[in-house]
Amino acid sequence: MRRRLEAGQTEGNEGEGHTLPPAVIVRGLDQAEAALRAAGSAPLLLLSPPEAARLLGPAWWVAMLSAARASVPGAAARGVLDCGGSAGTAQEALASGVDGILFTGGVAAARRLASISALAGALFLTARPAALDLGSHGAERKLPLWLGVPRDRTGGFV
Repeated sequence: MRRRLEAGQTEGNEGEGHTLPPAVIVRGLDQAEAALRAAGSAPLLLLSPPEAARLLGPAWWVAMLSAARASVPGAAARGVLDCGGSAGTAQEALASGVDGILFTGGVAAARRLASISALAGALFLTARPAALDLGSHGAERKLPLWLGVPRDRTGGFV
C-alpha cells in the first residue's frame, strides 16, 4: 500500500499530498545502484535500514546516495533515512541535507520535525511504507516486478 504524503506532511495531516513511489530498503552502494538501475527514470524511494541514522550517522547516507546517483545518471530517487525515535539525530540528518527522514518518536517532536522538514524541502514520514528489502534472499530478482517495470514481448523486463 502506498501512502499519500508531501514534503513536511505527517500521516495524520489532511491534504492532497502525493502518492509515494515504490520503496526499496538499501544497505549499501551496490544495492542502491541496483535499485536505481532497475527503476531507470521512474520515481523510487530508497529507504535506509531501521535506525540507520543512529547507528551509521547521516553523513554515510548522504555520501552513499550521492555516489549511487553519480553512477546511475537520470535516476529519479529520493532517499529516506530512518532516524528512529531520536529527534536530535533527525535534526542532524536534515541539517546534513537528506531528502527525507523517517521519525518514530513522540507527537510533539514529530510536529516540530515536520515543520523543519517542510522548510528544508525534505520528505517527512512517521511510519515505514511497504518496501522491498534488498538484503533479503532473492530480493533482486523481485525488484523489477516490485517497481512495476514493464515486460517486453518475450516476458523479460525492459
